[in-house]
Amino acid sequence: MNRRASTLRPDWVSDDMYPFESRFFATASGHRMHFVDEGEGEPIVFVHGNPTWSFEFRHAIRELRSEFRCVAPDHIGFGLSSRSSRREDHHPESHARRFAALLDHLDLRGITLFMNDWGGPIGLDFARRHPERVRRLVIANTWCWPVGGDFHFAAFSFLMSSWIGQYLIRHRNMFVNSVMPRAVGDRSILTPEIMAHYRNAQPAPAARAANAALPGYIVGAGDWLRSIWDDRAAFAGKPALLLWGLKDIAFRRKELDRWKRTLPDFELHEFEDCGHFLAEEAPGRVVPALRDFMRRTGHPPGGREG
Repeated sequence: MNRRASTLRPDWVSDDMYPFESRFFATASGHRMHFVDEGEGEPIVFVHGNPTWSFEFRHAIRELRSEFRCVAPDHIGFGLSSRSSRREDHHPESHARRFAALLDHLDLRGITLFMNDWGGPIGLDFARRHPERVRRLVIANTWCWPVGGDFHFAAFSFLMSSWIGQYLIRHRNMFVNSVMPRAVGDRSILTPEIMAHYRNAQPAPAARAANAALPGYIVGAGDWLRSIWDDRAAFAGKPALLLWGLKDIAFRRKELDRWKRTLPDFELHEFEDCGHFLAEEAPGRVVPALRDFMRRTGHPPGGREG
């Protein structure tokens, strides 16, 4: 297996920590989207947020690829995907369009969407447009509705969009160096080796354009978020697994309660000692919960779908 895919995979990616073949998809706008596609069976698609990449889901992919087809893309501007200087490329709706194009390219059906952070709106935009291709939802500390009227989100979005916020994100890699450690329940899980994979994926100010743009869209993409939420009937009835870190500084019990009110068929696992990045923080508990959910709500693992 050529994990490095010629020269497109940098040397700082550890083959021991990230033992997957690197694949690339050419988007319609000329970008190169990196993704992994491991295993066979029903497809689980992992959708990351800001500032992570598919590396976040490495434990789950490694453990589940013997039973399921595990697909995890890097949004443009993140991970091993190409960067863009065009602001329009960093709108979450643009990420959603490219995500959908990749799933079309792979012809995935019977999909389970595992969504964290911005992965929620990006993944659910696909689910509301193609409900017949999505079988289950895994919602892990995310949201999908306008939050401009909520001071908790509006203040953060405003601060991160200000000149000082943009400077800190672009020139001090603030999201990786400061926000990530504050967002987990136990900072010690972010070892130097792990942090190096997040820092090296955001190596310089010019490479952090998407990272810097997304906080402003927490409020600025309100119309798009509202359009997804208004269409929630297309996906709300699907079996859902709610995985929630209670020490998250971003998404609180308030957001969890809204999901509980919205989803009639859900299974809930709360993680009192964890924060925002459950796949990174508690893979030993997340993976069994996901595996049991897949088995309980679907067909036995079999041939490759899609």
